[in-house]
Amino acid sequence: MGLQAIFFYLFAFVAVASAFMVISSRNPVHSVLFLILTFVNAAGLFLLTGAEFLAMILLVVYVGAVAVLFLFVVMMLDIDFNQFRAGALKHAPIAALIGAVVAAELVFVIGGSTLSPQAKQAITMPIPALTERQNTAALGDVLYTNYVYFFQIAGLVLLVAMIGAIVLTLRHRQNIKRQVIANQVARGPATAIEVVKVKPGQGL
Repeated sequence: MGLQAIFFYLFAFVAVASAFMVISSRNPVHSVLFLILTFVNAAGLFLLTGAEFLAMILLVVYVGAVAVLFLFVVMMLDIDFNQFRAGALKHAPIAALIGAVVAAELVFVIGGSTLSPQAKQAITMPIPALTERQNTAALGDVLYTNYVYFFQIAGLVLLVAMIGAIVLTLRHRQNIKRQVIANQVARGPATAIEVVKVKPGQGL
């Protein structure tokens, strides 16, 4: 057994164990911390397969943003999780159905690649060998050439979603003085200062 196999079993064991702890921990903060550990070990598995881009995206997006956001929300909000757990049984059939569908998809993908090895040859754009082209460079070649318009559309959709979230959550309160930059820039001497002529011996 080589060094790569040792790291594979190490990352896989820790990932499965931490994933089980995510759903079995009673403390939601501990669940989020175990979720972060699961993502880190999954990133290690991606590195072993040569998919360094997916590993970095998993660390930057999920660990650095999503999981940390979950942690802050859980720690800052005073949520009664016992009340949530009380109604979890009524959603068990739907959760079991979704789990069965995901399991069937995994069996279909793994079984299809095992029963039909020639399916890999049907890829329209074959993956180059790591000695010829790195994974990130090959992905960039495909993304910014064949799918550049889809990439731009995805960015536009995210921009529209961000603007929509800001518009929906923005609330203007009445009777509050707000700073208007255009009015400040457009001010002239006539409106900026006021010259008062005071007669001798008199105050303002």
